[in-house]
Amino acid sequence: MDRRRNLVIGIVVGVIIVGASVAATGFTRRLLSPFRIISTHQGPDLSTAPELTPGDWINSEPLTLKDLRGRVVLIDFWTFGCYNCRNTLPFVKRWDDRYREKGFTVIGVHSPEFDHERQVENLRREVASLGIRYPVVSDNDYRTWDSYNVAAWPTVVLLDKQGRIRWRHVGEGGYDEAERIIQRLLSEKETESGD
Repeated sequence: MDRRRNLVIGIVVGVIIVGASVAATGFTRRLLSPFRIISTHQGPDLSTAPELTPGDWINSEPLTLKDLRGRVVLIDFWTFGCYNCRNTLPFVKRWDDRYREKGFTVIGVHSPEFDHERQVENLRREVASLGIRYPVVSDNDYRTWDSYNVAAWPTVVLLDKQGRIRWRHVGEGGYDEAERIIQRLLSEKETESGD
């Protein structure tokens, strides 16, 4: 009995030590970087965002990022069958409602995971049933997904008024940080440079 207990205690202590060292050294970031699975990006890399590729548009005529210059843009890479994507929707919809009239545009880029998600009729039905009122474009061939180096659903990318990538988040969470960055980008003058 003591031997088994000592073994369990040893395993627990080992897991804690390994977890703490991974977190302290940033090993996880280095390990995942080849897969482009990094939770957030914010910094001086102010590259101009790639243009959206053609697809079927819902809730809007086709939009281009060039036409949206002067507005802060949130691009939400999602798919309607993704549980995590559905968990982020209330936040994305709330930001659309709260900031749309203040110079903010949300674009949902629907990059399907399964065959039935590729059918635009199914996408239209899901967009309506989920109460999404912002523009959504289908990305069945993953061209927009690839041009933004997206690796997982959901991924949120924020662009400043000049169309530059200013923040990226993969997965759920980061909602308070995202809203702070949205507010900051909205308050910037169009000619201001980033961080």
